[in-house]
Amino acid sequence: MTVDVRACSSVEELRQGLDAINHYFGHRNEPEDAERFAQWIDVERMLVARDGDRIVGGAGAFTFSMSVPGGETVPAAGVTVVGVLPSDRRRGFLTALMRAQLDDCRARGDALAYLWASEATIYGRFGYGIASRAGSMKLARERSTFARPFEPRGTVRLVEPEEAAREFPPLYERMLPQRPGLFTRTQAWWETRRLAPSPWDPRTPKNLALLELDGEAAGYAIYTVKQEWAPGGYSTGSLNVLEAMAPTPEGSRELWRWLLDFDWTSQISYDLLPVDHPLFLLLAEPRRMDFQVGDGIWVRLLDLPAATAAREFAAEGAVVVELADAFRPENAGRWRIGSDGAERTDAAAELELDVADLGSVYLGGFSFADLVRASRIREPVPGAVERGDALFRTTVQPWCAEVF
Repeated sequence: MTVDVRACSSVEELRQGLDAINHYFGHRNEPEDAERFAQWIDVERMLVARDGDRIVGGAGAFTFSMSVPGGETVPAAGVTVVGVLPSDRRRGFLTALMRAQLDDCRARGDALAYLWASEATIYGRFGYGIASRAGSMKLARERSTFARPFEPRGTVRLVEPEEAAREFPPLYERMLPQRPGLFTRTQAWWETRRLAPSPWDPRTPKNLALLELDGEAAGYAIYTVKQEWAPGGYSTGSLNVLEAMAPTPEGSRELWRWLLDFDWTSQISYDLLPVDHPLFLLLAEPRRMDFQVGDGIWVRLLDLPAATAAREFAAEGAVVVELADAFRPENAGRWRIGSDGAERTDAAAELELDVADLGSVYLGGFSFADLVRASRIREPVPGAVERGDALFRTTVQPWCAEVF
C-alpha cells in the first residue's frame, strides 16, 4: 500500500490532523482548538496521512532552538501531536509519517528532533533515545524546613498576564545557557500558551508571581491552587507549581522559600523538576518530597556535524564510533566525534552504537558507561567508553521545563 503523506495547507486540515491524537486523549477537536494550535506551529509543519479522502493520522513539529551543553542553541524540531486513528493502526501510516517528518526536519535545517513520548515503546525504532529524566514531587508543607535557614530579603508580588509577558521571558532566556534541553519561546507562545489558562481546564486560573531582589526581577513562578477543606474546618489544599525559574542560586532559594510557605495549603507539588534540582540540598528532609523519576525528553540526531559543532565538549580529543541508523541509513557509518565536532573517518571503530544511543548521551543525561551497563553498546577498544564520557560530560542534568 502506498501511503499518502503531505503537509497541511489550511487550518481545517490541521484540525483534522489533530483529531487522531485528540481521540486518545478523549477530547473532541473543535475549530477553535485548531486556530489556537496554529498560533504555535507553522501549519505546513503539520503532516497528515490520508486513506483516500480521509485524514487518518498526523504528526507535527514546532520550530524550536534547543539549548545544548556549553550555552549555545541548535535548530531543533519539537515533535508533537503524533497519532493515527485506532481504526487505521498497523497499516504503515505512522512509519510513513515519521519518515516524512524527519525528511522535512532535515530539509529545514534542524540538527535534531526531540519529543516527549506518550508511549515509550514507539520512538526507539525511529532513532529517538531517552536523553533526560524528569521528576515529580509532593511535599507536605510542614516538612518544608530548609537545612540552612536564612532571612528572606526578596519581595514577591502577583502580576497580571501583561506584566508577566514582559518580565518572565528575559528570566527564562537567562536560564537557557545554564540548562541543556530548554527551548526558545516566542512571545505568542508566552502570551497564548504558557501564561494563558489551559484549554483543558479553563476555569482553573494560572497565578503569576514575580520575585524581585533589590528592585530587579530575579525569578518567577506559575502555579495553580486547589483548595479543599477537612471536616474539622482546616485547609487540605494544595499548591501545584507549573514552572519556577530563577537564574541565580539566591533567586532560586528566595523563590522556593516563598512557594513553600504558601498559606492555606497542606501540600506543594511539582510534576516537572530536573533530577538535580537545588531542593535536594535546600531542604532539611529531601526524602519528604516523595520524589519520583521518569523519562523526560527523547532526542533524535539528524545532522551529526551540526549537532556536535553546537555543543561544548568537556575534554580534548575524540572517539571513533560505528553508528547504526536503520531508519535513516545516510547517517550510518564511521564517525570521529570530539572537541572538533564530527567527521567521517576510515579509522577503526572504538564504540559501536545505534543513533538512539547517541541521542541519549548528546545532552549529558546519560553516559556511554550507562549504555554499556545496559548492554546497549559495544566497546571494541578498551578505554573508549572512558574517553567518550570525558568528552560528553556535563555539570548539570538536561531538562525541559514544559511538555509540548
